Amino acid sequence: MDSALAPSLRLQAKACLALGSPLHAGVLDLAADDLEAGGPTARLLAPWTGQDLRALMAAAVPLRLLGALHDLVLSGEDPALADAYPQPGKAFDAGSAWRQARRAMAQHGDRLAAFMDHEPQTNEVRRSAALLGGFLTVARETGLPLRCFEIAASAGLNLSWDRYRYDLSGSAWGPDSPVLLPSDWSGALPPLDAQVRVVHRQACDRRPVDLKDPVQRRRLVAYVWPDQFDRLERIRAAIDVALANDVNVEAADAVDWTARSARPSPGAATVIYHSVFWQYMPAVSQAALRQAIEYLGASATNDAPLAWLRMEPPPENTAIMEVRLTIWPGGEERILAVVHAHGASARWTG
Repeated sequence: MDSALAPSLRLQAKACLALGSPLHAGVLDLAADDLEAGGPTARLLAPWTGQDLRALMAAAVPLRLLGALHDLVLSGEDPALADAYPQPGKAFDAGSAWRQARRAMAQHGDRLAAFMDHEPQTNEVRRSAALLGGFLTVARETGLPLRCFEIAASAGLNLSWDRYRYDLSGSAWGPDSPVLLPSDWSGALPPLDAQVRVVHRQACDRRPVDLKDPVQRRRLVAYVWPDQFDRLERIRAAIDVALANDVNVEAADAVDWTARSARPSPGAATVIYHSVFWQYMPAVSQAALRQAIEYLGASATNDAPLAWLRMEPPPENTAIMEVRLTIWPGGEERILAVVHAHGASARWTG
C-alpha cells in the first residue's frame, strides 16, 4: 500500500467537508480505509502508486475518483449506486453510498479507470460572480467596450459571464437569465453602474469540452458534487446558454494562444482572464505565460488597454482565493477581492 494515496484521499475529504459536500467527505474517508485494507480502491488508484502527496493533489487524483463514480451515477448504468446517491427531497447517508460505490468499483473497474485516466475538467459557473467585479472595474476605468479572452476555459461557461444574472447580497446586476449566480458579498460593491458591452469573446483550453457531445457534457456535470443541487442546476442552465449562443473553445496551448490571439486592439479594452488554473501549471509554463501577457501589456495604450484578471490562490497561501487585476498602460497589480473557491462568497477590497 502506497503511503501517500490514503492521506491524499483524507486531505481532499477535509476540503470537501469545508466546501459543503458531506457525501464526498464521507466517501473519501471510507475509500482511504478501503485503500489501506487492499480493497478495490487500491486497484483503481494503482496507476498513481509511488507519487508524493503534492503530486497526487496536483493531479487531483481524489477528484478523479469522485468524478468517475458520479459519472457512473449520471449514466444510469448502475441503478443501485444511483439510488444510494443524493436526490432532492431524499435523505442520504455517506456510508450507504460508499457501500454501493465499493461494489461498483469492483464491478465497473475498467469503466471507472478509463474515466480517471483523463485529468479533471471543471467549469464552476459561479466563479463568474467572483470575476464580475474585475470586468466592471475594467469597463469603468477604461470607458471602453470589452474584448474577452479566457484561458483554460474548459467548456467555456464563464465566457458567457455577461449573460448571467447576479445577486450580490441583494444588489443585482445582469440581464434576465436562466442562470442566477448568488454570492454572499461583503465590503463595498464593485461599480455595478458601469457601462458594459462585450464586443468579442474567445477562449482556449488544452483539452476543451465539446458540449454538443452528450458524453463530454455528462463528464463535465459529473465533477459537480452530487449533494450540491444548486450547483448542478446552475451548470445545466449554463450549458443551455452556451449551446444557445454557440460558444466555442479552441484546443490550444495557453501561452501560444495568448501571445497570438489577445493582442491589444484600438477602441476596446482587451481582458485576459482565468480562474483556478494557474496552480496546475508547471513553474516554467507560469513564467512563460506571465512573460507573454506582460509583453502584450507593454504594447497597450490608453485607446487599446490590456487587462489581466484572475481568480487564483496566492503562491504563499493556497488555502485562499484572490481576485487580482492588472491594467496596462501602467501595469499596477491590485487585489480586488478574497473569494470562495466556488464563488459562493466574496470580500471586496478593490
